[in-house]
Amino acid sequence: MSGVTPEPWPRRRFLASGAALLAVGAGSRPSSARSRPLRLVTNWYAQAEHGGFYQALATGIYADYGLQVEIRMGGTAVNVLQLLAGGAADFVLGGSPDALAALQAGIPVLTVAAFFQKDPQCLLAHPGVGIERLEDLRGKPIWVSPGANLTYWPFLRAKFGFTDEQKRPYNLSLTPFLLDKSSAQQGYVTSEPFRVRQEGGFDPVVFLLADYGYSPYATTLETTRPFAERHPEEVRKFVAASIQGWQSYLEDPRPGNRLIRQDNPNMSEALLAYAHQALKDYGLLTSGDAATLGIGAMTHQRWQTYFQEMVALGIGAAGLEVRQAYTLDFLPGPTA
Repeated sequence: MSGVTPEPWPRRRFLASGAALLAVGAGSRPSSARSRPLRLVTNWYAQAEHGGFYQALATGIYADYGLQVEIRMGGTAVNVLQLLAGGAADFVLGGSPDALAALQAGIPVLTVAAFFQKDPQCLLAHPGVGIERLEDLRGKPIWVSPGANLTYWPFLRAKFGFTDEQKRPYNLSLTPFLLDKSSAQQGYVTSEPFRVRQEGGFDPVVFLLADYGYSPYATTLETTRPFAERHPEEVRKFVAASIQGWQSYLEDPRPGNRLIRQDNPNMSEALLAYAHQALKDYGLLTSGDAATLGIGAMTHQRWQTYFQEMVALGIGAAGLEVRQAYTLDFLPGPTA
């Protein structure tokens, strides 16, 4: 995510402390039009990767759908799945790995839309040192977080011949990468290339893993199955309004960015502008299924393919009923 790359699964642990439950209240912003707000908890501090939701709030799109919505920031101490399962959130942001991990743990999480067709996860390398293809990173030191072991590292190991001996512990600092020109590090295409330019004075070589076959959905909208069954119309409206919010944000992000910066004053205008452009340049919201089915789209085939890939890599149980992790019922238009 912008500013700091999160750890995909470990950061979203299933057990949380009371302090985490209290911390999530920071940055709350309600809209008007409904007596009880729908509570959306994001998967990181407010940033451009949440822009469509903030845009829908800032421009009154949620209110136009008759919804009162409150956005609460996530962060390092916030366990979004715990909040969702405990009823402290109605919706949270996650990704395909979260949904499958929750399903395996018996938590009734239900993904109702997928806003990022490409996971922003990337690897960064130094320019001018002969690293021009992802394969060129074989044998090179790579700074990665522990969460990589449950998401993209097994993929890189199986498909590109990376080895565990290459891994170095990533502690959110760019310094080790900047000092070693032979090394690479993890990042998000919406954030770390900007940070490298600011701190290192150069543009890194960027390998977006989604372009090499890494296939999870990201920035997915998740609720619980019981909530969706009790409030189907609210879920349908929230999905539709969020889609409209993202369409608006891609056109003119200024309203959403104002709210993002109010919630997260550490977010700079420059990084917001960079991330907004990266969302468009990499087609994070508009490629894949969204190219034909629209923003937020999912398909049974994509979910099944990702699940089978993770099982083959030893991540996840083969006997899971993957369709229990998501539904296409709340998406507008045709589904597949």
